[in-house]
Amino acid sequence: MLEKLNENITNVFENIEKAAIKSGRKANDIQLIAVTKTIDIDKMKYAQGIGLKNFGENRVQELVKKVDQFNGINWHLIGHLQRNKVRQIIDKVELIHSVDSEKLMKEINIQSSRKNKIMPILIQVNVAQEKSKFGIKIDEVEGFIEQATLYNNIIIKGLMTIAPFEENAELVRPIFSELKEKYDKIKKIEHKNIEFEYLSMGMTNDYIVAIEEGSNMVRIGSAIFGQRNL
Repeated sequence: MLEKLNENITNVFENIEKAAIKSGRKANDIQLIAVTKTIDIDKMKYAQGIGLKNFGENRVQELVKKVDQFNGINWHLIGHLQRNKVRQIIDKVELIHSVDSEKLMKEINIQSSRKNKIMPILIQVNVAQEKSKFGIKIDEVEGFIEQATLYNNIIIKGLMTIAPFEENAELVRPIFSELKEKYDKIKKIEHKNIEFEYLSMGMTNDYIVAIEEGSNMVRIGSAIFGQRNL
């Protein structure tokens, strides 16, 4: 089983490198977040041992249980975050990917202030406007950015999206292209506490296309750990 995990990780890194080169970049320009939802500690420690150092959790409760069992890991909260759970993770994660409302952003700012820290966040954008997914509309991003300038204990580091699931990833290429265009536009503008660095796009089924369209952060679970037990 661990041999298969090693093979999977090697394949993912090879695919990242090929896609990066195709988009005029290097493999090191792309940050891999290993999605560890439901994954047991032994598998995670093996993955860490062969080079993975960024783990992404969807659920606050699971992240909190795992954090103390690792050293040298950068934790990312990639799932929907409820305001009443912000305080549980504010001092445990490097980046919150899923900020999708001003009320959530405000709560993150409050909890960050209490910990005397500045919390890096990404704005989750629902480019395809799927009713089943969280995220603001793409034409709301600029207004959201303006609201963010009111808060002193957050810094917006970029944008995130989850594309619709398609067997043929080519069908979601326009989703990634549209968000990259928005990312590039905002990146050129100077704002207080806005420092665009990450465009988090791409999961197991579509990360190659996402990288080709400009993603520099991918969130991959099944392609590394296999099909999870939900």
